Amino acid sequence: MFSHASFRRLFLIPALLSSLALVGGCAGTDRMVDTAEPNSDDPVVAAATDAVKEPPPPPVPERPIPEASVYPLLLAEFALRRRDFDTALNTYLEQADVLQDPAVSAHATHLAQYLQREREAFRAVRLWVALEPDNIEANGTLATLLARQGRNREALPYLATVARAGEKAKFPVLLNRYKALRPADQLGLDSDTQALLDDDLGDDVSLRLTHALMAEERGDAATTRARLAPVFALKPYQRQALILEAKLNLAEGIDEPLARMEEALDVDPTRTELRLQYARLLASQDMAAAREQFEILSAEAPHNADLLFSLALISHELEDNEAAKGYLQQIIALNQRRDEAYLFLGQIARSEDDLDEAIQLFQQVGDGAELMKATISIAQIQVAEGREQELADYMDRLRQSYPPRKEQLYALEANIYSETDHDEKGLELLNRAIDEFPESDNLRYARSVAHEKAGNIAAAETDLRDIIERDPDNATALNALGYTLANSTDRYDEARVLIEKALALSPNEPSILDSMGWVLYHHGDLENAKEYLTRAYAAFPDPEVAAHLGEVLWAIGNTTGAMTVWRAALVKDPQHGVLNETLTRLGISLQADADS
Repeated sequence: MFSHASFRRLFLIPALLSSLALVGGCAGTDRMVDTAEPNSDDPVVAAATDAVKEPPPPPVPERPIPEASVYPLLLAEFALRRRDFDTALNTYLEQADVLQDPAVSAHATHLAQYLQREREAFRAVRLWVALEPDNIEANGTLATLLARQGRNREALPYLATVARAGEKAKFPVLLNRYKALRPADQLGLDSDTQALLDDDLGDDVSLRLTHALMAEERGDAATTRARLAPVFALKPYQRQALILEAKLNLAEGIDEPLARMEEALDVDPTRTELRLQYARLLASQDMAAAREQFEILSAEAPHNADLLFSLALISHELEDNEAAKGYLQQIIALNQRRDEAYLFLGQIARSEDDLDEAIQLFQQVGDGAELMKATISIAQIQVAEGREQELADYMDRLRQSYPPRKEQLYALEANIYSETDHDEKGLELLNRAIDEFPESDNLRYARSVAHEKAGNIAAAETDLRDIIERDPDNATALNALGYTLANSTDRYDEARVLIEKALALSPNEPSILDSMGWVLYHHGDLENAKEYLTRAYAAFPDPEVAAHLGEVLWAIGNTTGAMTVWRAALVKDPQHGVLNETLTRLGISLQADADS
């Protein structure tokens, strides 16, 4: 059996340092907090300076370990080697409390960070700081975890400890969830920061810039600008300060808003990150100048597909489609972002009315995030051109090529038919799809909409009840059935029960608020109907909601309010079916106003 001294040598020196290597180097200073690469010219982005080479620390002094802790520590160590991380972490946390040893607390902190267990990391690092109040890593880690919890003001003293030790403190973590803080807490943190600046940290660029960003987060442009002045005095071309000043200048319409950025690039043309930000800001005011900057960046990094894509977008905005196509072809040749490039090329061809070329380009898009966008574009072209059979054949080939997307592709094709008034074809397709996917709620819901559009309310109800039978808490289906019954039958009591259940499940969903208002209107409860419809319209000013709200206001006698709501909706969508049906039924003509 090990003696306490020999165990101390076994455990605290090699084990504490090497066991983390077994789990992939989890002892990084801030593994959970900031994995960004350091940036030497930006203390807001930089996580730390380059490590200073120092002589190795003196060996950890040996001290007795209580008999009761020897076995648990061995258990934890072997659990770590077996990758039984839960057992290891729980044991280390317990022994950290028992032993009050900073090395054990640090070990528990690192392991909790690696496992992304913030509660346990917070528990361990609090003890670590209590045992080693001047430890830089411990203070920095505790500050970051406090800021993540919205306890920004509590985090500040720990960051100050790091800064006073001559290390780069991550003061920008104080901006974490800053807008969510109560105004009193925002101002308190601001005041505490000012006190540090007035005391002994006035030369800390990161703290001064963070102080400026606090004012910017509160929307106080004048204070932000005033606080940038000492940042520039300390470091004239600090990157984030340059960006922040430029944004203020652009917002205020100041002449030559990017002058200081341009000066910084003249002084040091190699600052790639700054040039990229400069190019992006230029794009908001001078596309041609922005393209010049992106061309400089792309010349320095010719295999960077992101820069080429930016150049393609800007060239398209400048109506230089030939240049845009050239950049997109370069991206494809690099075998990067191919699907996006083919999609963009297809969109350009479509805008130039080269529809066959557009279809061929869209068909090059593979199975990824862009596939559905490309497929929708192909479908729209083929339906508009009366090439429905081509569309059907293509969709069948897609479903064979991408079996996991089969159900989704059925729904997409049916939606295209619905949008283009090919309702019979859409229903035929959905019947076939549901035979193949009989338990698909999405397909049944789509078919219920198609049935309702065709006036077959009984069939629509059957599909919606089928969904509800499988999923009694499906708020979407409950609401759809309730609205259908309220809108197309006189079964208002039944409709209200369904909508009330949907509303209990999703109390702030605008479509359900609209349904509730509509069924209350049919019950004759005009005041409550107005309340629900007003809430729905405020959250989602859709023409159909506007039609309902306007009708209730009209029934109450508020004709001016009704006209105002209807006119605004007609401006958005002069051809909206429900809105125009409502106006026609009530004998109201506002179309001329909307057209004018």
